[in-house]
Amino acid sequence: MALVYKLQAFSSFSVSAQNYNKVTSLITNPICSLHYKSSPFTEKHSTERYQRDRWLYQDQVELSQYQSSPCSLPSDSESVRENDIALQLPELKKLLEVLKRKRESCCGNDGDGEKCGPGNVFLVGTGPGDPELLTLKAVKLVQKADILLYDRLVSNDVLEMVGPDARLLYVGKTAGYHSRTQEEIHELLLSFAEAGATVVRLKGGDPLVFGRGGEEIDFLQQQGIQVKVIPGITSASGIAAELGYSIDSSGCCK
Repeated sequence: MALVYKLQAFSSFSVSAQNYNKVTSLITNPICSLHYKSSPFTEKHSTERYQRDRWLYQDQVELSQYQSSPCSLPSDSESVRENDIALQLPELKKLLEVLKRKRESCCGNDGDGEKCGPGNVFLVGTGPGDPELLTLKAVKLVQKADILLYDRLVSNDVLEMVGPDARLLYVGKTAGYHSRTQEEIHELLLSFAEAGATVVRLKGGDPLVFGRGGEEIDFLQQQGIQVKVIPGITSASGIAAELGYSIDSSGCCK
């Protein structure tokens, strides 16, 4: 299980007790209400994000304490990122162990070779944000996944469709702040797949259009993990449809 043995690769520092205390002291309250303007998407330090991912922080903080209390974050975005990763590590390791035991139990009960092998990874495009524009296959996968790694441009409405027992993990990127590097995202996908989970990688638009989906496919296939792509409506066609404009209108498009 790659994540158990490569946890240190998720951060540029060693998460020893000394470093953990040092980093977590940078942000007293990891869950903050920063009074973002209303957005249909996931802002990097919004209350909505921590509500969805609260399972990752349950040993450190009670969410209800901070839902209405503003707080300040260090201006050093790398310190913020490292702090967030350090807080998440214990629960990520626990989840991997739970998934591993679940797979071993299934293997022991019926000897099904398929259940004993690694899980599959699905790269799912969520289009421009309207859940009614998702494909039927995307909806089914969102509802049955064990864990979903989602980007910033996956809308709140789509995330509300996630199954009740699934785990959500934010891996979004914005200018100046990447909650996870691309290499860290690769390792997370691999680790959960190796533990036998059904892993869904949620991306805005189409996963293979400006989504670095190709890099994730190449990495996982080299590790022997099966990857399937569920296309979504990319912004070019989505905007054209909303405006009622034909992208290839005869006489005006060349």
